[in-house]
Amino acid sequence: MVLEKNIGPLEVRIYESRKLLGEAAAKRLAESIALLLKEKEELNIIFAAAPSQNEFLAALSHENIRWDCVNAFHMDEYVGLDEHAPQRFGNFLKEALFSKFNFRSVHYLNGNAEDVESECMRYSSLLEDFPADIVCLGIGENGHLAFNDPPVADFNDPKLVKVVELDLPCRQQQVNDGCFSRLEQVPTHALTLTIPVLMHAKLINCVVPGSRKAQAVAHTLRKPVAEDFPATVLRKHAGTVIFLDSDSAEHIYAELKFLCNQ
Repeated sequence: MVLEKNIGPLEVRIYESRKLLGEAAAKRLAESIALLLKEKEELNIIFAAAPSQNEFLAALSHENIRWDCVNAFHMDEYVGLDEHAPQRFGNFLKEALFSKFNFRSVHYLNGNAEDVESECMRYSSLLEDFPADIVCLGIGENGHLAFNDPPVADFNDPKLVKVVELDLPCRQQQVNDGCFSRLEQVPTHALTLTIPVLMHAKLINCVVPGSRKAQAVAHTLRKPVAEDFPATVLRKHAGTVIFLDSDSAEHIYAELKFLCNQ
């Protein structure tokens, strides 16, 4: 690890590479699961689906985790994307994680449900029955958490799951990430878990590699806590660790290093 610093209750850890970042985040998740399983028989974990999570998800294969005690959820899903499309987040996580281990249960969001509002209610009921213990997420280029983009983010959202219209920077990120070749291919709407659901978890693993996230990271750590910059709310969560690499930390590394030397 290159640097470690607390900003309020939030802990920031910076690593030299995406690989080392992913390994560290996987180790923290494994240790957290082992610790919480001393208190309860099963855990509920919400996972993000994005290329930014690749190294973290791959590193989980090297950890000794009791997956048979984990109920798994994912935090968002496109509306109206082909059932077999690899860009669907359920398909992404099935390939990268859910099919690799023997989970106690896996619960998928269905963005192709005939009635998406009813699907939101169904998934909300599951989350009420299985409230999150741990959330594994990232930060979008526009500062979103899950698909809570700035225009729709609500720190006091009364809903657990909702239908949202994706803003242009969010949709462009999907092209930047290589998930879609053209903006026109990116769905305009999605289902997302809301910010209160994510913040309710005891522990949050926030994995944010890459230079395209550097500005969002700087905003997360410097901007006032407000829905205009949704990820700033993480600064209010005492169980959050943000894992950065040298690229995503480029705008804040010198400042944090200076603070560490005080």
